[in-house]
Amino acid sequence: MRYAYAITAAILLSGTAAAVALEPPAQTAQNEPGAIAAAVPRPGAPMSFADMVAKLQPAVVNISTSQHIKVEQPANPFAGTPFAEMFGQMGQGGGNGGAPITREATSLGSGFIISPDGYIVTNNHVVAPGAKGATVDSITAIMIDRKEYKAKLIGRDPTSDLALLKIDATNLPFVKFGDSGRARVGDWIIAIGNPFGIGSTVTAGIVSALHRVTGGGAYDRFIQTDAAINQGNSGGPMFDMTGAVIGINSQIYAGQSGGNIGIGFAIPAEDARPVIDKLMKGTKIARGYLGVGPQPVDDDIAAALGLQKNHGELLRSIEPNEAAAKAGLKVGDVVTSVDGKDVTPDQSLSYLVANVTPGTRVPIGIIRQGKPMTITAVIGTRPSEDALAAKVATGDDDDALGGDDGQQGAPSASANPLGLTVQTLTPAIARSLNVDSSVQGVVIATTDPASDAGQKLKRGDVIISANGTTTPTPAALAAVVAQAKRDGRDQVALYVQRGRMPALFVAVKLKK
Repeated sequence: MRYAYAITAAILLSGTAAAVALEPPAQTAQNEPGAIAAAVPRPGAPMSFADMVAKLQPAVVNISTSQHIKVEQPANPFAGTPFAEMFGQMGQGGGNGGAPITREATSLGSGFIISPDGYIVTNNHVVAPGAKGATVDSITAIMIDRKEYKAKLIGRDPTSDLALLKIDATNLPFVKFGDSGRARVGDWIIAIGNPFGIGSTVTAGIVSALHRVTGGGAYDRFIQTDAAINQGNSGGPMFDMTGAVIGINSQIYAGQSGGNIGIGFAIPAEDARPVIDKLMKGTKIARGYLGVGPQPVDDDIAAALGLQKNHGELLRSIEPNEAAAKAGLKVGDVVTSVDGKDVTPDQSLSYLVANVTPGTRVPIGIIRQGKPMTITAVIGTRPSEDALAAKVATGDDDDALGGDDGQQGAPSASANPLGLTVQTLTPAIARSLNVDSSVQGVVIATTDPASDAGQKLKRGDVIISANGTTTPTPAALAAVVAQAKRDGRDQVALYVQRGRMPALFVAVKLKK
């Protein structure tokens, strides 16, 4: 009997052991003391950056420019009267009939030496003319020991906001670029610069974010930091804890204060170094260009078109005779990848294309009318920033519009699922709105202020298409809205033209 009980107990115990062995290990909190012990600074780690700064600070310089600008003066309103001379002396037109006067200006920033013979990296906006009509007369680099050198502008690149200077000196202290691709959120960094022109200043912080996009441009992908960066820090280096330059301080988010609030941005070294190398060699900087007007796929656009949010960019315009038009891309296409690289909020379409060598054939992944496709494009050459900044006119004269959709007995805006009443765009209405004669669609006559459309659109806007379907008549627009409701969607993506401004996709929620 004793042996039987012992055998039974052994069997039960072995069964329990087997059951325990099959259970998954218990999950612990991410910040459990034992779980992060290896990640925190080791005992005996440096408690000061002083030794590191002492080595790096001599390679960081203050950059100042001397500029002059011609300012147009208004003509003396009292010219030809007995008061002309008196008011001219008081500054009313200078008594010279409105002739321009020349004024002096200065700018301040930072930079860092990258070679013992005096090559200096800084931001383009530090050494560029500060206003329209301004001319830079001289650039001065001031060392930490206050020794001054006249600097020569070797080259600058407005697109990446980088510039390369050269001073006539030898055996200078210098620093090297590091690998910004290895930076991680939470890493310690230090920034050295000349904020507000008060002299060399060191601040410390951490990497707050990587691949931060602030405007969607071709080189708009920054390292964000909470290290104090202020006016005058522009062009200064961001160092990691090995003393390598992983970024060039470039922008701040100042809010209403105009100063540091803990949100600063630096150009990553991995993006800056190739540009600086080309400037040093005198090589022309050529970037890829598709010739499209993209916009992000936000939550509303994604819901309206049934797309994955934060993935891809929607094409709102195609430039004639550029790479996209030649490849067959169309307005309304959603570009999801370029040469196998996904288009995401951290990796914009402009950024990916700009980093493709012009003339290269690359596959472009798109979604057209809900179907994935691949189109091959030969990438063109990106024009200058000045050429891209073409001004457009807008038109707000809507006198030719009626008070409703032009149809007797048509529903009011408040009764319409969109919250809009529309009428067919005629040549007369297009002229009054300053809309190009080639545009076809329906024009908004009235809006319901309580609707989503009423808050996003206005009288005189032209709806060219809805959910990818052209809307030349009010009936065509109504049919798209009805189909969206049958498909269970509560939003519609409208392609809208306002005056001569570039057309834009706007997601509008339907009224319930």
